[in-house]
Amino acid sequence: MSDMDDTPTSDVTASLRWGIYTILIALAVGNMTGRLMAVNSVNRADLQKHLIRQDTARAEKKLKQKNLPAEQFERELAIAKEKVLRNRQLERPFLSANDRSRWLAIRALVEHGTYEIDPVLDRHIWNTIDMVQHRGRDGELHLYSSKPPLLYTLLAGEYWLITKTTGMTLASHPYVIDRLMLVTINVLPLVLMFFLIAKLAERLGTTDWGRIFVVASACLGTMLTTFAVTLNNHIVAAVSATLALYAFVRIWSDGETRLRYYFAVGLFAAFTAANELPALALLALLGVALATCNRRAWLLGFFPAAMLVVVAFFATNYAAHDCLTPPYMHKGTDDPEEDWYIYTYTIDGVTRESYWQNRQGIDRGEPLKSTYALHTLIGHHGIFSLTPVWLLSVVGVCFWWLSGEPRRRWLAIGVAVLTVVCLVFYIGLRPQVDRNYGGMTSGLRWMFWFAPLWLVTMLPAADWMGRTRARQAIALSLLAISVFSVSYPTWNPWTQPWLHRWLEYLG
Repeated sequence: MSDMDDTPTSDVTASLRWGIYTILIALAVGNMTGRLMAVNSVNRADLQKHLIRQDTARAEKKLKQKNLPAEQFERELAIAKEKVLRNRQLERPFLSANDRSRWLAIRALVEHGTYEIDPVLDRHIWNTIDMVQHRGRDGELHLYSSKPPLLYTLLAGEYWLITKTTGMTLASHPYVIDRLMLVTINVLPLVLMFFLIAKLAERLGTTDWGRIFVVASACLGTMLTTFAVTLNNHIVAAVSATLALYAFVRIWSDGETRLRYYFAVGLFAAFTAANELPALALLALLGVALATCNRRAWLLGFFPAAMLVVVAFFATNYAAHDCLTPPYMHKGTDDPEEDWYIYTYTIDGVTRESYWQNRQGIDRGEPLKSTYALHTLIGHHGIFSLTPVWLLSVVGVCFWWLSGEPRRRWLAIGVAVLTVVCLVFYIGLRPQVDRNYGGMTSGLRWMFWFAPLWLVTMLPAADWMGRTRARQAIALSLLAISVFSVSYPTWNPWTQPWLHRWLEYLG
């Protein structure tokens, strides 16, 4: 029996627990998919209907003034209505400038064979503020997505396959393709994450109640399911971190020496970092830990897998921008050619300035680091105020840190160090303009990828809380508040959290 396993190998309740896990996963899948299939920019729906009615009435009035024969009148009215519908189409399945930035790049790659998004930009449906401008290989200024290109380059492969097999495009069938791709990008990977969290709960947990509680928290109590309805890097990073963590635990605690586990840690830890820059700390920490386990397996498995992602990251960046550094490293400089965020552009004959020249609202940044720290942790975007179930992860880290069992102690220390490093990076090291809580969003999205790490370290606390009815009630209350925060953004995760709106209401 490994040092991970504190329970007898013949666990008579294991099958019952797995039955409960599958029920929880099914609930999460149904919840995410149902919301995803209804995804729409509903804030534009009423305006679109009003404008269509207004323009249609105006067109009908003009045609009546011509005294046309009835048959010709009906034919020209139908043409006019079709034109109105085309010109007044405002609704879209893309919920924010953030996800539209990636969708624009995916369209440009597949439909035009370029990373330049100029050919697919318009004023109403296909627009974004998350874009940069610099000179392309032709010497002319072009607009590009501000997102690192590795992820959307990979997703462009799926879109290419869809267009080739069905003939549909994002321009002609945006709702169908958006929803189909989000199921494969968000929902199915999250199912894999939930399954692996259940596996880790079985290996590291000690009680039925604690294990089930952690899996329930994974399925229903994190902001990852909130963001399942939109294209984003945070779910991809969280799932990658889960895969890396699972493979690492098999090596670290079970003594696995097979190269595939080392390869998986290197590949998925590096891919986590490719989608969340501060996760470089995770890659470095896991790399150092595994180097102490088996140097040969590290060299043959972990290192080449990590380098595969590193090469892909810089190669796609060079293909997109003709340089190795990603777009977010080209801002705040005195050289206008090097500051890709300060520019003007023309669309539909109207010249506009980039949004980043005149940031609005929350994007102006929090002036005081102390205020930012407060609201990041326990305030309107607080990790522990919106999703207080993570308080149990803090307790769990303390339990394992002090438990005396070496492998679990180092796992807890590693998660604690990573958490502190990333919080210091976002709170203490970023300039004011970057202290914006992730922008218009329902949670501190930059920390979402920590979900699998915090869920695993929650296990000892959940086991302890499950020993009495009073502790269970406290734990369930923390989970209920977390589920409330997760569920509050009913149709769009790119909205302010309920705590933020409540504080605004209070003045």
